[in-house]
Amino acid sequence: MGIPENPPNPPSRFVQAAARFMATGPAKTFLRKVGWRFDRGLIKLTNGHVSLSMVLPEVLLTHTGAKTGKQRSTPLTYFTDGGRVIVIASNYGDPRHPAWYHNVKANPRVTLSSRGYRGAYIAEEMVGEERDRLFALATQYMPNYAGYQKTTQGRQIPVVAFTEVS
Repeated sequence: MGIPENPPNPPSRFVQAAARFMATGPAKTFLRKVGWRFDRGLIKLTNGHVSLSMVLPEVLLTHTGAKTGKQRSTPLTYFTDGGRVIVIASNYGDPRHPAWYHNVKANPRVTLSSRGYRGAYIAEEMVGEERDRLFALATQYMPNYAGYQKTTQGRQIPVVAFTEVS
């Protein structure tokens, strides 16, 4: 796999502190409204070597709009599992799924970029026991996901696995 391996290890104290900060109202609002735009540009400019996160690895997901057919890019925190890139469609705990999730469901062939690597991938939403296992790993890796699940007003947060196309 070309995207750098990132096992879902328990977070360091530094990551835990950053996660607590990112869970505050002002930080979530900034990240949801404008932060991702800055991050997308920073990731593109540095070929995936620098992002706003600085504490968690990010992948730049390039996907096709479900309605528009236009290419879109979204920076996402990720971890790896069994050769797959795993992302969580948390939308910071919003009751709605993120736009990228709808696009990937409609057009699962995507491009992922991280730390100088760029490759073609196929997206698949995880369901049942596999979704639950991966979401549990995600909450160990990034504790905010558990908190986000509580604020979704009943929406189950999707887990999406990306497998590289050979």
